[in-house]
Amino acid sequence: MGGMGPVVVVGGGISGVACARTLADAGVDVELLDRGHRLGGRMAARSVQGRVVDTGASYFTVGDHAFAAVVEDWATRGLARPWTDTFEVVEDGRWAGPKQGADRWSAPGGLRSLVEDLARGLQVRRHTVGSVVPAGPGLAGARLLVDDRPVAAVVLAMPDPQARRLLDPALEAAREALDDPFAPVLALSAGWERRHWAPDLHGAFVNGDDVLTWVADDGSRRGDGSAVLVAHSGAAFAGRHLQAPEAAEEPMTQALMRVMGIAHPPAWTHLHRWTFAHPAGTRERTHHLDDDGVGLCGDGWSARPRVEGAYLSGVALGSALVSRLAG
Repeated sequence: MGGMGPVVVVGGGISGVACARTLADAGVDVELLDRGHRLGGRMAARSVQGRVVDTGASYFTVGDHAFAAVVEDWATRGLARPWTDTFEVVEDGRWAGPKQGADRWSAPGGLRSLVEDLARGLQVRRHTVGSVVPAGPGLAGARLLVDDRPVAAVVLAMPDPQARRLLDPALEAAREALDDPFAPVLALSAGWERRHWAPDLHGAFVNGDDVLTWVADDGSRRGDGSAVLVAHSGAAFAGRHLQAPEAAEEPMTQALMRVMGIAHPPAWTHLHRWTFAHPAGTRERTHHLDDDGVGLCGDGWSARPRVEGAYLSGVALGSALVSRLAG
């Protein structure tokens, strides 16, 4: 599959960056393209009222030894920190008590900072890709064109619906593999002058609510004690407000105050729309790589669609491409 052009990775989330990192470390000519101002994908953070708030993924867990080594390095350098192993549960409007689980990790600089650290030294270019098509017989050595540019292979590290839009109908194998519709989420960030909730609260799973599914204490998560909460909506609620998300800000604010038992409205709020927030299903395969030279990776290519799963998916695809290019 070697030949004309580099391998192009489209998508600057942790999966795409992990794939590009694996390729670059093996000596492969790779370029990472992302349409955003900064890398991070759905591990996004936004500066609100002069403070970085995690508006995408809430935390990550560690199970695989390879990912654990990466996290240990981040922790040693102060980029990541253990957050908590215990969240509260709200069941049908009532606080049902704590739920203990795996250690959850966070990042003082926001989860985006971890993706940016992983991308250090990579060739990164801001670009919105419009199409991926077969190169045709006129370009010996190149299998694909990315916006008319010949490449050896392309990796699409993004939710299935976004990847499918880019692929020419002739690239049937990859298009048929993209069968997950993904689910939407609205993320509401809200800040108060002081905390109006228990000092030992880190986060709460919200079950049986028409609006919310999760609330994170961002001050606890980031370690600075700020009176900031981030609430995630359910997929059904988000789906009804995708075209006009601003209409969801007030009902989400009211739901957050109701769930948390806060009488005072927040001093500020900010709403972020995630049209393709998380996979609707799971896969046993860690990635897709076909004879056309199209690779697919991300949290949708995992039996456990989490940050760790996305990272491992990118590494697995990168390793498969290294082997294919060397063959």
